Amino acid sequence: MKKWFIGLPAVILMAGSLLAGGTELSAKFDKGLKFSSKDKAFELKVGGRLQSDWTFFSADDDIEAKTGKLEDGHEFRRARLYIAGTLYGNIEFKAQYDFAGGDADFKDVYLGLKNVVGHAGLRIGHFKEPFGLEELTSSKYLTFLERAMPIEAFAPSRNVGFALLKNDNRFSWGFGIFKDADDYGIPSDNVSESVWAYTGRIAGTVYYRDEGRSLLHLGLAYTSREPAGDSLRIRARPEMHLMPSRLVDTHAMDADGYDGIGTEIALVQGPFSVQGEYMMASADLIDGGSVDFTGYYVFASYFFTGESRHYKKGAFDRVSPSQNFTPGGGAGAWEVALRYSGIDLTDGPISGGEEDNLTLALNWYLNPNVRFMWNYVTADVTDVGNVDAFMMRFQIDF
Repeated sequence: MKKWFIGLPAVILMAGSLLAGGTELSAKFDKGLKFSSKDKAFELKVGGRLQSDWTFFSADDDIEAKTGKLEDGHEFRRARLYIAGTLYGNIEFKAQYDFAGGDADFKDVYLGLKNVVGHAGLRIGHFKEPFGLEELTSSKYLTFLERAMPIEAFAPSRNVGFALLKNDNRFSWGFGIFKDADDYGIPSDNVSESVWAYTGRIAGTVYYRDEGRSLLHLGLAYTSREPAGDSLRIRARPEMHLMPSRLVDTHAMDADGYDGIGTEIALVQGPFSVQGEYMMASADLIDGGSVDFTGYYVFASYFFTGESRHYKKGAFDRVSPSQNFTPGGGAGAWEVALRYSGIDLTDGPISGGEEDNLTLALNWYLNPNVRFMWNYVTADVTDVGNVDAFMMRFQIDF
């Protein structure tokens, strides 16, 4: 791990030198460190995020019998660094690594060609499959500390593959072929076995007014997958990352096919917003028949300092306070939110369990780069019991 931090400044300087190719670059800090040529043909951005999380549990005895004793604790939920940029106006790249686990896990590590088909670009490498509004919203900009249970269970997230992607504020679409990969971008199966996944999404705003302070977003996504080794497992945590085990879990199923559907809706009206997704997954069992699982969430948020959630290219983006926090001066931005989510992983011979979560959130945006978050989560696992958690996050990103 130390080698990565020692080598990072050299990598940044080398990337800047290669990027320039003799072209003069100007530097500025605009919510992150950016370098660009006068004609914008060469651009470089260096950034990262640090999320320091604290969690305090309270659980029924039956929950702890299932998970083991729950210990209050702290973790660095994410500790990421990245370099991204554009070469010669039409080549994009990004290399992002997460050090939170004590090593350098791959996150977004890809290169791309811009405007290959119309205004759509071709992306190659390790990146998020086009599926799910909350999944495609960066962890830096989430309204809650953790994504809702159905996202963890059904959204495929990052894998290795190829995709055509077009994103703007009015209409976005993407389609790609992928292979499930581990934390280092290595496919979980032998590439020669040709076990591929096919994922696509279309999304956009039915209306978009006042630079996004008033909008209605709709989206639809689909994925078709063949599990490597004919083994499939679907599970989710109760939106508490320090929970040592999942409370709903199908365990390994003998399945040779898997299809997932996701629907999205989000409404923003000034400081008020509502967002929800419904997801359904169907697995074809090798022994015959199929099983269907479902999940959903809905949440509402309100900025009582007047800001709005910022929508950008088919997902939500950074919130900038009207006034940054300063002692004796501006208050920053304050947001309150409430989310309800549910998941059902029981069908036919599979008894994965059912769970409902309720989360109350308070967010303080001190400035565009610093945010403090507080969540109270209560989870009800059918026929098992309840677990509650009070969580805090102190975040800086650039």
